Amino acid sequence: MDRRQFLSGSAAASGLLLLKPKTAFGYEANSAVRLALLGCGNRGTTVATSFAKNTSARIVALADIFPDKLELGKTHFDALAGTLGYAGVDRKLMFRGWRAFEELAAAQDVDAVQISTPPFFHVQHLDAIVRGGKHAYCEKPVGVDIAQTKQALEIAQRVERSGKVSVDVGFQIRSAPPYVEIVRRIHEGALGKIACIAAHYNAPPSAYPERTGMSADEVRLRDWLWDRVLSGDILVEQDIHVIDICNWVLGAHPLSAVARCGRNVLSHAGDISDNYQVVYTYAGDVRVSFSSTQFDADNWFDVSVRVFGAKGVAEAPYSGPLRIIGENAWTWSGQAEGGSDQSAQAKAPGAFAANGAFTDNLADADRDKDRGFIESIVSGRFHNQIAAGVESARSAMLGRMAAAQKHEVAWDELLVHGEEYRLNMDLSRFT
Repeated sequence: MDRRQFLSGSAAASGLLLLKPKTAFGYEANSAVRLALLGCGNRGTTVATSFAKNTSARIVALADIFPDKLELGKTHFDALAGTLGYAGVDRKLMFRGWRAFEELAAAQDVDAVQISTPPFFHVQHLDAIVRGGKHAYCEKPVGVDIAQTKQALEIAQRVERSGKVSVDVGFQIRSAPPYVEIVRRIHEGALGKIACIAAHYNAPPSAYPERTGMSADEVRLRDWLWDRVLSGDILVEQDIHVIDICNWVLGAHPLSAVARCGRNVLSHAGDISDNYQVVYTYAGDVRVSFSSTQFDADNWFDVSVRVFGAKGVAEAPYSGPLRIIGENAWTWSGQAEGGSDQSAQAKAPGAFAANGAFTDNLADADRDKDRGFIESIVSGRFHNQIAAGVESARSAMLGRMAAAQKHEVAWDELLVHGEEYRLNMDLSRFT
């Protein structure tokens, strides 16, 4: 599954425009990868914009279930194309409705697809895109339940056998230069034997405008972050980033979890939780204590991972000093090559970004992640990050199941349970 490639962080961006006249995989020197955006929402637009600005990719096609989102996407990317010196999106490559993903998968003038639809659809859409012979950048999580993750692993096997497409999963923090460096140091023994990890994700609640004149199903689709089935709940949809960092640091998935969750403050529509407390147990009796809140009215935002070892402590916050305290003391203080001056940003208080475009220690995460994906396509050194993405998705699901069942749940018990979420919605009305 090329998991080592996923765990090693971002690929170097150098060489993207220094190719031979024609590579063995058919890309002319300096030619653009033709990228399509599936899901023209907030995060999807932000990531696709990063691809257009930071790589050789061009946004040539758009797809969304809602026509208004599709038109907003065209307006945005046409304007962006104008600043970058090429034509906007051809209306022949704009697809709307619930089956738009199938039309996009069959489109001849598209090389790769960025999947930024609600998480419930990620695996279904990934399956279609890969079957269509296209490279895929799939946002996390890779599925919202065990049934979907099993399907994702089948897709991963097909990708591995074919060797014809590259698939990335959107864990961009693994490409953020400060995080890449601190995890490298931990893996090289800077902390000695790891004892435990304390991590948290405290963020404001997601927000949507008031909806009028829409069916309940349309509101549900548009406000998908408030829906447990569509999003997977906050632990699987958003907190997964921190759980993925813990898996990265420890090089493994948890063996069991005990947890609780609640909806004690949120009063808007929907059924998502607003807080989680999870204790994961990893091999070697290493425990990860994780907590999350998503309800603060004053926009309190604080995300951090602290790794405790025999020789010191590693602190890895989204914002603030990213450092190791102890025998092998070190602080991230520089500027990544060609990147932002994160030493200055780290001194400022962090701010929540609903579109995922964080600054501070994550300032170059999207940029470097995007460059790594496009480089894998133009070089022919394809990625297959599906299995690693499934591992982190299941790790989040383990905590979710432990909270639902209110007792300790083992990894194997999670897999045997085979939980399956059902949408119970007729999508065919959205044409």
